[in-house]
Amino acid sequence: MLSAFAEGNVDAIEETVSEDTVWIYHGTQVIPKSEFHGIEGVSKFFTRILNRTEKLKFEAEQFISTIRL
Repeated sequence: MLSAFAEGNVDAIEETVSEDTVWIYHGTQVIPKSEFHGIEGVSKFFTRILNRTEKLKFEAEQFISTIRL
């Protein structure tokens, strides 16, 4: 599901849920709190997220450990 979301592939997301799915979203200023039911509801949620938000990509250039070996 997460890789499908990263690709913006709502059809693939739909394949990971069932008709008895209840997706609870706690809300933000952009998309208010809601419950989404079934495959159609989950599809509606992810379509809203993909249409109303900007996707940013971050890549780590360096990792710093504070553990001394």
